[in-house]
Amino acid sequence: MTTPTLLASPFRLFFLLAGLYGAILVPLWLGILLGGWPAPALDPLRWHVHEMLFGLVGAAIAGFLLTAMANWTGTRALDGWGLLVLALAWLLGRLGPWLPGGHPLQVAFLDLLFWLGLALYVARVIIASGNRRNGVMVGVMALLFGVNLLIQLDFIGILPGVARLGEALAIDLVVLLMVVVAGRITPAFTANWLERQGGQRAWVRQSPRLDGLAIVATALMIPVDAWGGDPRIAALVALLAAVLNTLRLTRWAGWRCLGEPLLWILHLGYGWIVAALVLKGLAPWLPGVSPLLWLHAAGVGAMGTLILGVMTRVALGHTGRPLVLPRGAVLIYGLISLAALARLLAALGWAGYRGPLVLSGLAFSAAFALFLVLYWRILASPRVDGRPG
Repeated sequence: MTTPTLLASPFRLFFLLAGLYGAILVPLWLGILLGGWPAPALDPLRWHVHEMLFGLVGAAIAGFLLTAMANWTGTRALDGWGLLVLALAWLLGRLGPWLPGGHPLQVAFLDLLFWLGLALYVARVIIASGNRRNGVMVGVMALLFGVNLLIQLDFIGILPGVARLGEALAIDLVVLLMVVVAGRITPAFTANWLERQGGQRAWVRQSPRLDGLAIVATALMIPVDAWGGDPRIAALVALLAAVLNTLRLTRWAGWRCLGEPLLWILHLGYGWIVAALVLKGLAPWLPGVSPLLWLHAAGVGAMGTLILGVMTRVALGHTGRPLVLPRGAVLIYGLISLAALARLLAALGWAGYRGPLVLSGLAFSAAFALFLVLYWRILASPRVDGRPG
């Protein structure tokens, strides 16, 4: 039996789900916040934060990680019925808070089902293959499941008040994941492109020691935030991570690929990680720097930019197409950048709150909607080179 194209590789279905959810999630939230639309069976703000992290980001993580693991381990990527079941689990998690008469336990079960399945599958593949280099992925997936469980225990009422801690740890974990993954693919893709353009791979400099220190410093934010002591300690750790990740980024020769949008968007996304870490580090010391700035720089800026940057590139490369951005697709990058800047402006309050907030939400939604429009056919069509996947 022939596997349907959308189920031939994880990136196809999950990138489409991420694009669709990214297009509708923020406008839905704005309608609830500003327009009095019906809210889900959860605290609306907690639902919004949770769905950005565990819904939208979760779909993007699944699409990329399950596809990349096949290359890392030399195994077959999840496809067919197994992929469909995992995608349906993700969908049920999104629908759970909206089901009429749904008990909080049912909502929690539906949401945790996807993350448990994803964490177990990642662990099974990486451990069975002996791929020790990517063992960190097993730990991150397990911790994301655990943090989500912590948040759900708050929603259920068993551990009231812990959702905020869970959200902070989830953001730390996703930032760590981006530092690991983007820190691996960005310099590699840049060096490959420079070599094809007649340049030198040596222009992109990498230091395993610096990479390790940057990852460790970023990971250190997790136990420090979990401890919850003096916020200045967490700030110093964030500033250390910012310095080390800045050094990484400056060694990747991003200025040499300004003519290639599929590359500079990855450098820009990593730059948003650095900006977010700086804002987190400055928050306790400067009265005008709200903790919300770090959250939105990490969320809309880094996560939004890297999700779209990775999806627009992977969808081309893994369908056998040339790595050439479709006509008009660079607008995706402009829209997500506008969304990030407007969201920071709203948090600062320099131009009011409502106007920049709505602008950010509309730009964010438009970026993901345009991705859907331009990439639907690419993701739903067989590889142009005839290879499986």
